[in-house]
Amino acid sequence: MTPHDPIDDGATARAVIDEHGTLVEWNAGARRLLGWSAADVVGRPAAELLADGSVPVPAGPRWDGTLPLRHQDGHRVRVWLLAHHRSPGEDRPAHWLVVTPLEAGGSRSPGDPLATAALTQSPCAVAVYDERMRLSRINDAMADVLGLPEERIQGLRISEIGGKPQSEELEEQMAGVLATGRARDVETYMRTGGESRAHAWLVRMAPVTDGGGRVRGVCLAAHDFTENHLFRERLQLVNEAGMRIGTTLDVTRTAQELADVCVPALGDFVSVDLLDPEEEGTAPPAPVTAPVGLRRAAHRSISPGSPEAVVEPGRLELYPAESPQAASLEAGRTVVASVPSGDLDAWLAWDRKRSARVREHGIHSMMSVPIRARGVTLGVAVLTRFRRPDPFTPDDVLLAEEITARAALCVDNARRYSRERETALTLQRSLLPRELPRTPAVDAASRYLPAARSGVGGDWFDVIPLSGMRVALCVGDVVGQGVQASATMGRLRTAVRTLADIDLAPDELLTHLDDLVVRLSEEAGGEGSPGEVGATCLYAVYDPVSRRCTLARAGHPAPVLVPPSGAPRAVDLPAGPPLGLGGLPFEPAELDLPEGTVLGFFTDGLLENPERDVDAGHALLLDALTGADDSLDDICDRVLRTLLPPGGVSDDVALLLARTRGLPASQVATWDIPADPALVAPIRKQVVDQLGSWQLSEASFTAELVVSELVTNAIRYGSQPIRLRLIHDAATLICEVSDSSHTAPHLRRAKTWDEGGRGLLLVAQLTQRWGSRHTAQGKTIWADITLLDEA
Repeated sequence: MTPHDPIDDGATARAVIDEHGTLVEWNAGARRLLGWSAADVVGRPAAELLADGSVPVPAGPRWDGTLPLRHQDGHRVRVWLLAHHRSPGEDRPAHWLVVTPLEAGGSRSPGDPLATAALTQSPCAVAVYDERMRLSRINDAMADVLGLPEERIQGLRISEIGGKPQSEELEEQMAGVLATGRARDVETYMRTGGESRAHAWLVRMAPVTDGGGRVRGVCLAAHDFTENHLFRERLQLVNEAGMRIGTTLDVTRTAQELADVCVPALGDFVSVDLLDPEEEGTAPPAPVTAPVGLRRAAHRSISPGSPEAVVEPGRLELYPAESPQAASLEAGRTVVASVPSGDLDAWLAWDRKRSARVREHGIHSMMSVPIRARGVTLGVAVLTRFRRPDPFTPDDVLLAEEITARAALCVDNARRYSRERETALTLQRSLLPRELPRTPAVDAASRYLPAARSGVGGDWFDVIPLSGMRVALCVGDVVGQGVQASATMGRLRTAVRTLADIDLAPDELLTHLDDLVVRLSEEAGGEGSPGEVGATCLYAVYDPVSRRCTLARAGHPAPVLVPPSGAPRAVDLPAGPPLGLGGLPFEPAELDLPEGTVLGFFTDGLLENPERDVDAGHALLLDALTGADDSLDDICDRVLRTLLPPGGVSDDVALLLARTRGLPASQVATWDIPADPALVAPIRKQVVDQLGSWQLSEASFTAELVVSELVTNAIRYGSQPIRLRLIHDAATLICEVSDSSHTAPHLRRAKTWDEGGRGLLLVAQLTQRWGSRHTAQGKTIWADITLLDEA
């Protein structure tokens, strides 16, 4: 049945009054109540039906009350009326819908399912409608939601009670439940009569049947899921920001994209102001002190033409210490201010023009978010509200900071684009790592000494964190000295880090590095003759889970191993050819290393000395490494004191020591995954349970989404066997999904109408980093989730 089904038209007295007070509709129920036919009253003033002549003045979009009305035969009828003001639509102007029920349900037999429905004690808002979709019962919770008592609205339809387009949609869904006998869930966003603002509602409709299974009505339960609705909107906004911000390397365009994303989702007016660089190609000054000069890069308003803007794009404006812009930049954090609280009084008193705009547009809240990237302050984004009545919440602050942080990286990248040069290739000692990264796999220490007379050569070392908490250790030596050798060293070190990022095995990495050195030799030679570019390299990968280390070397001195209890010894590792010969294989070796084993990597400058041979130097090195319990820095210093002459070295020296750690089995969990998408949900449950046992429940939401996406992709596109592994330490949770397929995934930008393609994008947005690595059995997709610091 439709909301105005003529079969049921007499159960409700219904009239429609236009904005001028004229009756434009009069149904059979209204005639039943007052005796007047439609021909008698339609087109006449509605006030003529009032017995005492007084016309009520509604104060809002809904009114209810009891009025004395004139019956056709002349007697007075006191009637409770419910009136809804309805905005103009496509097919009719604005009007008032006035209704009152003529059938209020009445008493029912004890077996009537409408009478026996348990309503009163339910904490959920519940209503029961009969087979004509007339209200039979509501509980107290539903009465609070509607803002109307049960006895007044019994017998009305939901469209008559709510009076909104959403109410009619709900009534259509209810009709479907009556027709099919199947339950339905409907989501809607609306403000009911008992609410001060709109809420998101999940409306669950279920058929009510009698003992014979006949559908006798519909039970409707309304659940407020506004928080969940808002969270989904925020997550969608973060995802949208990742796709819309940073599409170009243009600073102004990026600033405009930031403003566009935030309006109207976070603010009614958003401005982006940037600090001017000191000069072309340099970073903005730091620290920032008031008064602050900011240049308007972009703004966006919910109103056409941005009438709220005081500053035009491209103009430089000075902001005093009292302004939110200067306050947030000086403090290095987000500042939220409001007009009612008086936070803006001092600034507005200083800036009369801005004060006038605030009063004119009714601006009540402002949020100033610093734009920072890589430790540099770039500017500030200011979000303003005037049309939205609610102030900024802590959740709004977190969301604005997340979006601004993404935009800041894009702004910084755009600025760096014009000034980044290949100067790193010609820098000498600065090409080496300034400090070694902290990893859960090893503790590391290093030393580098340039040649005393001929300057820095081409020795280098590196510690590279890999996926799965593994770590790569690398030492290399380029033939020659001077700027050319340093430049070549920089290129090789960059190549090693790039190849390590795609998780190549040590022997495969050296093969690719060998190809690069061959090409460098051809470029250096010119005129068709090869140049004299050559290098040696030692590359190792250590896994703290299996405690195994895989190594390969290309003409480089073999490493030294110091077990936790035992004498130092050289590692028996095939030498391999130096880099640059081309076409020759490299042979790897594997070692099982107890926790606490010290590995020593070095270049030949450490052992070479005119006063002794290499074997003697090697013996001194083993002796200096004795005492593996000492700190690595102490061991490094002792090695250098023992082996190097006091007057300086004739060749560069690089030394890298690493003490292995082992990850306990209790911090690793593994599951074999059947190729059944229906089993993804139980796997997620097991993951959540495992994180609970690890006391990492704060990461459950992110981990559950990541595991779901990776496992689903493996089942859909991979090959059996499929395995899920979780690894964690104090700072990171790693999710790995392995399968036997060698097809690598790739992140792509899904189009608006695409049904899929957003899984890896979601993983990328939720995790610190993600990637894939090929193994002998197939491939592994991994993602790192940063754990919250409870301190």
